Formats: sequence, structure tokens, C-alpha cells
Amino acid sequence: MNTLISGKNVHFDDRYLHVELEDGRIISTPMSWYKTLQNSSLVQLKNYRFICRGTGIEWTELDYHLSIESMLLSQMQKIAV
Repeated sequence: MNTLISGKNVHFDDRYLHVELEDGRIISTPMSWYKTLQNSSLVQLKNYRFICRGTGIEWTELDYHLSIESMLLSQMQKIAV
């Protein structure tokens, strides 16, 4: 059983960062959680790559890294508050 939460695709809209996972689920988190990404152009946002066997996302030009697992943890922390 693969326990890694790995990404397959990333897309954005005016409010959310969406990550499609290899297993078909989609995680959506508010762009306001990621000030660096929120203040970036669409061209910069589309220039990403998956790192660490698909468990992270890197925007090299922005020097920004995001763990997909942290997106889930952030969701749980927001719910728990």
C-alpha cells in the first residue's frame, strides 16, 4: 500500500490552490494561506514542479516549497480552532 500523499496536477483560481492527488482526490486550500503565491503572477504560479517523489511542490522562480501533507494538516488545524 502506498502511504505517500503525492500530487498529480496543480491549478489555481482566484481564491484557491487546488492539488489533484495521484489517487484522484483534490485538495483545495485558500490562496490567502500562501502570501508568496497569492502575490505572484499566473505565469509564475504555473511554473511549478513536483519534488520529493511527488509529495511536495516547488516554485523555483519564487524560491517557494510546499508540502502537500502540510496542506492537509493546515486544513485540520483550521477546523480544530
